[in-house]
Amino acid sequence: MSGTRIPRIRRFPRIPRIRLVPHTLRARLTAGLVLLLAISCAAVGVAAVVELRGFLTGRVDQQLHDAGTALPASLEHSGRTRNDHDGDESADTRRQATGTLGIRLVDGSVTNAAVVRAAASNGTADLAVRLSDTDRRTLAAVPADGRGHTIQLSSLDDYRVQAHTGRDGDVLLTGLPMEPVESAVHRLELVSAGVFGIALAVTGVAGALWVRWSLRPLSRVAATATRVSELPLASGEVALPPRAPESDPRSEVGQVASAFNRMLGHVEDALTRRHASEERLRSFSADASHELRTPVASIRGHAELALLHRGPVPAEVRRALERIAAESGRMGGMVEDLLLLARLDAGRPLEREPVDLTRLVLDAVTDARAAGPDHRWAMELPEEPVTVTGDAHRLHQAVANLLANARLHTPPGTRVTTRIETDASGVSLSVRDDGPGVPEEIQGGIFERFTHGDRPRTAGAGGGAGLGLAIVTAVADAHGGTATLRSERGATVFTVRLPDTPPS
Repeated sequence: MSGTRIPRIRRFPRIPRIRLVPHTLRARLTAGLVLLLAISCAAVGVAAVVELRGFLTGRVDQQLHDAGTALPASLEHSGRTRNDHDGDESADTRRQATGTLGIRLVDGSVTNAAVVRAAASNGTADLAVRLSDTDRRTLAAVPADGRGHTIQLSSLDDYRVQAHTGRDGDVLLTGLPMEPVESAVHRLELVSAGVFGIALAVTGVAGALWVRWSLRPLSRVAATATRVSELPLASGEVALPPRAPESDPRSEVGQVASAFNRMLGHVEDALTRRHASEERLRSFSADASHELRTPVASIRGHAELALLHRGPVPAEVRRALERIAAESGRMGGMVEDLLLLARLDAGRPLEREPVDLTRLVLDAVTDARAAGPDHRWAMELPEEPVTVTGDAHRLHQAVANLLANARLHTPPGTRVTTRIETDASGVSLSVRDDGPGVPEEIQGGIFERFTHGDRPRTAGAGGGAGLGLAIVTAVADAHGGTATLRSERGATVFTVRLPDTPPS
């Protein structure tokens, strides 16, 4: 076995499958129409060929019946064609058609054979017929029942024959060639194939045009649906395109167009109502935030003033004042965040000036390191300063929120890395931590307002108001960019993508 070589199996490239099923409704209807017509034409053609073959074969059988046994009876004795003692030769052999076959069999063996090569005026027939052993066995197998049978002779092709029992106990067989029948049937097949082929081609073209014309309203519905799908429906007030033209409501296409237009009407009404509701909510949020700024600042100021009192203050009262000052400061920050979101939602223009993003990240990480010394802060910055066009204060707030989010929701000792990358289309700023990750059930809505996880990413971590990441995505949107999240255990990455040219 050590010397045996195992042949390598040659792997041939996989041939891709070709799908012949049409995809569009127009192509399917046209193909179905042509297929049904092809089946109908094939059925008509087969029926016509079978009927013609049967009719012509019947005519041949009638000719054989009229010819009788005159020709084979004339072959009873070699060299004699008339005046035999049987009387079978009394028929006039001169009336036989060209190609008529006469066979005489005695005890199952062919004794005489003749074929009329041409119309004979003297009543003689051409006896020069050579039959093979197979032909002789075929002729001997024809039953003497006086009915027509089709046989194939190697020297004479197909023949239609009738066999009768002679007076001497012999078998007299008369036959006519099937070539005229086959020629007529073949000609019909060619004519039918040509006519049906032209009919299928014309029907295919006409059917395609007719189906295309009939489905025009459906194409308009599809075009309208495509325009609707390209609209920014989530961005606010949207003007829907004109309705699809309606056709005959009794047709299926007309019913689809009518239902589609009704759906567009419901969608437009719902969008209008939603936009009005959002506008009222934004207005309320902005007004409430603006009105709350003064009382919150006043509460905080009075609490800090009370803490500055030189007289003796009970410890419980001092603790309460400190909590009032802290919570009022936290509420003030929340009010400022809500006011910022309301301004961004209203489309307030931001500053458009060159911003040194590298310096901005350095300052933000320095502040985060001071606020969270237990974390390991790192930066991966390009050698050259990266400059973008935008609002420096808002961009700094977005970066600070990402760093604060990583600090608040990861345990001490977590490594937080801030990275800046540039390419031909813009700048990417990412904040990555190796903490426990964001719960999968809240990843889809992590950038929505007031979003809190069911559990913090670290036990005992305090939670904010749930507005920090909402501000991040709002600032990114205002600069024409995006904010995304990719999180798994041990690797959570928030990425802000800023384009080279922000929207005007």
